[in-house]
Amino acid sequence: MFRNKEAVKWVEEMVSLCKPDHVVWCDGSEEERQRLTAEAASTGEVLELNQDALPGCVYHRTAQNDVARTEHLTFICSRKEEDAGPTNNWMDPKEAYSKVGEMFDGCMKGRTMYVIPFVMGTPGSPFRKIGIELSDSIYVVLNMRIMTRMGKVAADDLGENEEFTKCLHSKGELDIDRRYILHFPEDNTIWSYGSGYGGNVLLGKKCLSLRIASYMGMQEGWMAEHMLIVGIESPDGEITYIAAAFPSACGKTNLAMLIPPESMPGYRIWTVGDDIAWIRIGPDGRLWAVNPEAGFFGVAPGTSMKTNPNAMLTARKNSIFTNVLLTPDGNVWWEGMDVPPPVEAVDWKGDPWTPQSGEKGSHPNARFTAPASQCPVISPEWENPQGVPLSAILFGGRRAKLAPLVYESFNWQHGTFVGATMASETTAAATGAVGVVRRDPMAMLPFCGYDMSRYFRHWLEMEEKIANPPKIFNVNWFKRDDDGSFLWPGYGDNLRAIDWIIRRCKGEADAVETPIGYVPTKESLNLNGLEISDRALGKLLEVDHDAWMLELESMQKFFDQFGYNLPEEFIDEQQALRTRLGHWG
Repeated sequence: MFRNKEAVKWVEEMVSLCKPDHVVWCDGSEEERQRLTAEAASTGEVLELNQDALPGCVYHRTAQNDVARTEHLTFICSRKEEDAGPTNNWMDPKEAYSKVGEMFDGCMKGRTMYVIPFVMGTPGSPFRKIGIELSDSIYVVLNMRIMTRMGKVAADDLGENEEFTKCLHSKGELDIDRRYILHFPEDNTIWSYGSGYGGNVLLGKKCLSLRIASYMGMQEGWMAEHMLIVGIESPDGEITYIAAAFPSACGKTNLAMLIPPESMPGYRIWTVGDDIAWIRIGPDGRLWAVNPEAGFFGVAPGTSMKTNPNAMLTARKNSIFTNVLLTPDGNVWWEGMDVPPPVEAVDWKGDPWTPQSGEKGSHPNARFTAPASQCPVISPEWENPQGVPLSAILFGGRRAKLAPLVYESFNWQHGTFVGATMASETTAAATGAVGVVRRDPMAMLPFCGYDMSRYFRHWLEMEEKIANPPKIFNVNWFKRDDDGSFLWPGYGDNLRAIDWIIRRCKGEADAVETPIGYVPTKESLNLNGLEISDRALGKLLEVDHDAWMLELESMQKFFDQFGYNLPEEFIDEQQALRTRLGHWG
């Protein structure tokens, strides 16, 4: 199937290393899907769900020690330790190849190696990147079918001499003490050993699309970002595209598939992507973004017809459910689904479960893998090889007292500083203390494939190359009143802040200049049909001098780890913010 001699040579080398009994070259056909699904069902690797209720859907359980990304076992294997930076785990490439190579040696004896050629992005697009994943897991093959353009289409796009990312995976023994997720940015190589969980083994996702791609982007002059992409169609029919980066539990997927409130008729939302954006400068001097993925790998618990109906509708067919509750009639259930639990069922561990069991039936990180093409609001442009033009970039986090509902940065440099200092606060239920700030610059802290101070520099350097840069904003749906209640309703009503952002991009909405940026006037927000007190709105838009002075100290503690590598522009932005706050106070 491959005409690329380098690809064939590499596969042969890895076959020699792993020593599988059989090698299957995946072509991505429907016949192949049916055959592999039947094979996986016969071994218990997947269970076929009720085909009347969930046509084309299967169920999978991971090992109980293998339910999430293992950040402490994830390494950047750059040749120089300083190139990985202080926020990444580093391992010398020679040590990594030797140490984990011994684990791979003979690891597929008695197993089948699946050769999975795949494209991230639209085949033939200037944005796209090609990879080949070798895996001994049918679960990986079935997921990669959904999450990427996989099989013959990728082999054809690879051609005779296209570059590709070498991705090697084995479940190994599923022993957490023999588990490594290794990224070799200079070699365009990813090794994953000892895990079967999607975030560690679907190597086109976080591993290639962010860690390796961020390094590529730095070298080649583009950006790989942990961002959703969404188009907002206003009543006049114009569509404005935005990208947004939020840390986990801040509503990224909900925003990507938002349902406009009934009091804002004429607005429509078009989903381009819910997790990753590859961004390049177009011939018109604007930033253009693509979603390199072909599916959604979403967290199931908390997803419901109330919180995200479009995600629920997307996953009703041809999807994979992992570590959720399995009902006696072959259906699925999870906490936060907003439907009554079954009287009895089997939990994510495979044990009998009832609502009285005292334990959750689904793992908190249980997942669904669903084709993006099935999303009811998928954008007609989602596979456009040129991408969509960005008018705005949003950063945001969960801040109970600090950040206003929405504000606009002064310029690109200031916006980069805003993104670099974004954070979320923990809750009392999670940590025993409210307001513990966890910084996650651009939501990329776990996913940047090289030194983050150099990543900041790359953002700053992009300004000189972009003739018409998008405006940069910060949003915070989670501000609380003194009694702990949320001041803002969230969900569909977040469109009201997005509407202000769009009108700011067009120069049509009023704002007040504050020390942190431009904040909406009360009158400039579309509040039609929303019951909110003038007092609550005032608190939502407030810029608290003392709180922001404390924030400056917290920012500095985070920045200290970068030492002299921290861009001087950030020092300038800190000083400018301190000066503005002095005048404000």
